[in-house]
Amino acid sequence: MQTYQITPVGIIHSPYKQKFAIPRQPRLIPEAKAQLELTGEFNREEFVRGLADFSHIWLIFRFHETAEKGWSPLVRPPRLGGNEKKGVFATRATFRPNAIGMSAVKLEEICYKNGKLWLELSGIDLLDGTPIIDIKPYLPYSDSLPNATAGFADTRPETELEVCFSEQAVEFCLKQQQNHPDLYQFITKVLKQDPRPAYKKSKGGIQNYGMCLYDFNIKWKIENNLNTVLEISHQ
Repeated sequence: MQTYQITPVGIIHSPYKQKFAIPRQPRLIPEAKAQLELTGEFNREEFVRGLADFSHIWLIFRFHETAEKGWSPLVRPPRLGGNEKKGVFATRATFRPNAIGMSAVKLEEICYKNGKLWLELSGIDLLDGTPIIDIKPYLPYSDSLPNATAGFADTRPETELEVCFSEQAVEFCLKQQQNHPDLYQFITKVLKQDPRPAYKKSKGGIQNYGMCLYDFNIKWKIENNLNTVLEISHQ
């Protein structure tokens, strides 16, 4: 069979600095904003002429962090608690042949300044530094299929988790209003998605975690169904 060489058209600058805490699908967290920087020969306004007429776009990307780890014909979807195996082509798992993914995200704005072209996006579910292979406009009449079924992933993922913030965490968010006005809501929605590994969700007691969003370190604990953000600090 033939092989193909693909050149990325751009790179994502995302608040998600690690795979942990990224939502399982796009648009689950509208406050997740990112910039898609067009690079190399694609850093030209001609490539995006007319794109501003579309509210959403498809991003075709490469799972760059896990690509070198190989792939598997069977994977354990988090939606099934990590206890049941499904064929990789029946999932959106990262460990897949060619390590290619796709996300439909909201296009907020197209920017061109000082010789640099980038797209402002929201509802992103991509790791910082993700290479983008292609960009396509989202077509509601063709891409939206109201009567489609989705097997084990037929409903939007929901949890019963509640989220609260320590006094220090609230004050920290308030101080970031100028540059990150949605930080409080962003952290809340990330934690309500329950980013823990599937095997941890059935364990009781107090569990302590940390994650990086933007350039912030966030520490929290979970006990029963309550996430408590303990501390937020700069990296």
